[in-house]
Amino acid sequence: MATPVLRSLHVHPVKSVAGHAPAEAAVEPWGLAGDRRWMLVDAAGRAVTQRQQPRLALAAAAPLADGAVRLTAPGTAPLTVAVPEPSGTTVVELFGEKVEAVPAGTASDRWFSAYLDAPVRLVHLDDPAYRRPVDPGYALPGETVSFADGFPLLLASAASLDALNSLIAQGDHADEGPLPMNRFRPNLVVDGTAPWAEDGWKRVAVGEVPFRVVKPCGRCVVTTTDQATAARGKEPLRTLARHRRFGDRLVFGQNLVPERTGTLRVGDPVLVLA
Repeated sequence: MATPVLRSLHVHPVKSVAGHAPAEAAVEPWGLAGDRRWMLVDAAGRAVTQRQQPRLALAAAAPLADGAVRLTAPGTAPLTVAVPEPSGTTVVELFGEKVEAVPAGTASDRWFSAYLDAPVRLVHLDDPAYRRPVDPGYALPGETVSFADGFPLLLASAASLDALNSLIAQGDHADEGPLPMNRFRPNLVVDGTAPWAEDGWKRVAVGEVPFRVVKPCGRCVVTTTDQATAARGKEPLRTLARHRRFGDRLVFGQNLVPERTGTLRVGDPVLVLA
């Protein structure tokens, strides 16, 4: 088999909102540059994602200079949000973790609250170098992460998605497939592997950047949300439950921690190091 390659890169500036697919991206210690540095929270400071608000799939965030974002959503005028001054922080909660973040301001709060018809606030992770440590069960000392679910990057393979779609086609919700890769919201999509080959990887280099492959990614209801319509179905969780259950997790993709910084480019070779 030929050397696998990086098929695509995906950066999601606002957690659970549609992002973009650049031709290249810088790898920082906590993830791709600009990825998931913004997040919505409710009145109690708890994270709001597509788990609670599937319509977030229809909103989009495009990165601008200096970390700013341009927000768009159906039926709503676009809004540009600058990185807020870190003059005051607020404590927010993400999966039970307390994280300090900077409020983005009333304009973005009103924009998202009107779109979702629910009171929410937008916050920014001002300094990911120390705000949120990676799960110590998998991290080395000092490793941190953005507002991603748990780890700096998520890798998925095109061959594994093809295999999953074949299984969905044989199941009782075949009409829901085939599913596109955006259901899984990865950062890196790899082409040219055998299906599920990533299950056996421990270290991998993508272009000039080596990564530790720390654990499979447990999947949630977000994967059942059509990213083009915000409608929910049963797949892929129904099929993952039958074929990809690891303990109590339904898994697709692998979580990565970078071993050093660098730049990734679409077409980069992917080498399995261990």
